[in-house]
This record gives sequence, C-alpha cells and structure tokens, in this order.
Amino acid sequence: MESHLVDVAATEALGRQLATRLHAGSVLTLSGPLGAGKTTLVRALVAALGGDPQCVSSPTFTLMNVYASQPPVYHVDAYRLERPEQLDGLGFWELAEDGIGIIEWPERVLESLPRSGVVRVTLTHRGDGGRIAVVVE
Repeated sequence: MESHLVDVAATEALGRQLATRLHAGSVLTLSGPLGAGKTTLVRALVAALGGDPQCVSSPTFTLMNVYASQPPVYHVDAYRLERPEQLDGLGFWELAEDGIGIIEWPERVLESLPRSGVVRVTLTHRGDGGRIAVVVE
C-alpha cells in the first residue's frame, strides 16, 4: 500500500504513474467522495496513454465512457447501478479484456470485482483542504 499527499499536480502525476503500470486487461477502482480528484486522475491517465484528456468526464449519467487511447480506457461510474451484474449488461468485462477498465464507486459492485489483479485507489479529503491518495495492489 502506498499513501501520497495529493494536490492537483500530484493527482495528475499519480495518473501518469498508473498509466505505466496498467495494461490491457487491468482493472482500476477509484473510491472517494465527490471532488476528491477521481476525474482528474483519469484525465491524466488517458493523456499518458495517448488519448485526449479533454474528452474525459465523469460518466455519472452515461454510466460508461470510452476513451481512444492505447490501450483504450473503459470508464464506468457504478454509483447509479442498482445491481453488480449490471456491469455485465454494459459489456464492461468484455471490453476491459482489451483495454483498461476503470470503475468509480466500486463499493456498489464489489461482488462483480475479481478477487485479485485489481489496482485500488482511494482519494479522500484532508481537513486542511488537501487530499490523500492510497493505492493498493
């Protein structure tokens, strides 16, 4: 487990670092409250993989966004899913085999997550306005 003090620049650096560690078939989960930096991290990761960071947005209402990068990134927001098996209905697992799968609010779909091989990042707010990121592999 790694723990980092995080500001926007450090969140972006973490996204770039994760891009060097993830590969097709990898799954990354992002936990944390609104405004903790989840989308900022994804934006930096997609840019590091050659995608357009301006295309990155929270998939809260679309449920899944796809970013053209190498490998492609499949970004799901599980907050609005009512059942874990709805990830299957989105085709997420099949798509993630050939790309990098990212799941925000993974707490909502815990039963669907593989037991191993998932990189878990938790972003939280500190009392002084800063952020903390914890990475578990």
